Amino acid sequence: MENEIKHIKNGDICSPKGFLSGSIFAGIKSPGQDKRDIGIIFSETECVSAGTFTQNSVVSPSVTWTKEVLREKKLRAVVVNSGCANCAVGNQGYIDAKETAKIASNSLSIDLESIAVASTGIIGVELPMALMRKYIPKIELSKNDGPGFARSILTTDKRTKEIAVSFDHEGSEITVAGVAKGSGMIHPNMATMLSFITSDISIDETTLREVLTLSVNKSFNQISVDGDQSTNDTVLAMANGEAQNKKITSLEDASVFQEAMDQVCIFLAKEIAKDGEGNTRLIEASISGAKTLEDARKAARFIVSSNLVKTAVYGRDPNWGRIMMAVGASQIELDESKIEIFVNDIQIVADGISTPYNHQSVVIAMNQPIIRLKVNLNIGKESSKAWGSELTEEYVVFNSAYTT
Repeated sequence: MENEIKHIKNGDICSPKGFLSGSIFAGIKSPGQDKRDIGIIFSETECVSAGTFTQNSVVSPSVTWTKEVLREKKLRAVVVNSGCANCAVGNQGYIDAKETAKIASNSLSIDLESIAVASTGIIGVELPMALMRKYIPKIELSKNDGPGFARSILTTDKRTKEIAVSFDHEGSEITVAGVAKGSGMIHPNMATMLSFITSDISIDETTLREVLTLSVNKSFNQISVDGDQSTNDTVLAMANGEAQNKKITSLEDASVFQEAMDQVCIFLAKEIAKDGEGNTRLIEASISGAKTLEDARKAARFIVSSNLVKTAVYGRDPNWGRIMMAVGASQIELDESKIEIFVNDIQIVADGISTPYNHQSVVIAMNQPIIRLKVNLNIGKESSKAWGSELTEEYVVFNSAYTT
């Protein structure tokens, strides 16, 4: 059916036409079953590209290099390492990021300025360039290594995060795929996360950038695990035009592609929040009836970012005052007397005050794998969602000994 978006079973970053990937274990991370720690995504043809990056004032040189590459407008590949963030290491970080691209350039026989670099792992440790020099040339590209690439970018993640969707556009089948990592140091305005999105759509750079920005604002910028913001965050989109559709040159023409991109980014964002360190359940905060879209987004983010809300969810405690506090702390426009609050569809607040409800029923509802906190402000028509995780003892223990 024209414009129907279909999920591709077992789809991965190589599902779009013209994309290959490869991965290898080089020893940057500690050994483990089927571990990988360097990966490459490669397009057989030049790509239109767009990226969004960390807003932390301390930035990995890998991010700096990739921003420079995007300005060259001829992206073909991205090299990713996990286990080392290549950050806070002085000028050596940029030298190593550029050399990483150079090693891949020689191996892939493509221009140095067409290769992006991304890193994730421990901050303050230089890239082990001896390992990069030895193992990047050994990476074999194929159409079947999407799952291997997904493993190569993981750090504290418990599982890989992959998705691919497709739709028909004027007789051309277009595919959009995404892969991500992230489970800790996650906070709105990106997180400790990397995400790579590939598509075979033919689209101009400006429209791709606009589509990606809109999707990121609905997804990766609406998640929080622990309130900390990484130095390496990257969302990178590559479109190589291999679907051979009529080139899309405006947001109006990109409406179905926008929906597909939204689906990919929101799925990956929720998977990141669900995979939060020490986490067992996903918190979904929904705001409706807000005066402005930004108010709705801000209030939702404040709910999932609140440590008091997180601990209440962990303890199965329907302490709605914490939700009310978080909404108020966001300093959005509201009328307290009109607020309604629901926990997994059970109403516990009406007209800004507690309404009769069965306490035990809410406690039981809070045992579900997804805890849906809905707040209706009842003063407007805008709505938004955000996602986060509970705060557990396991998270504290894990992060108390991260490098030891």
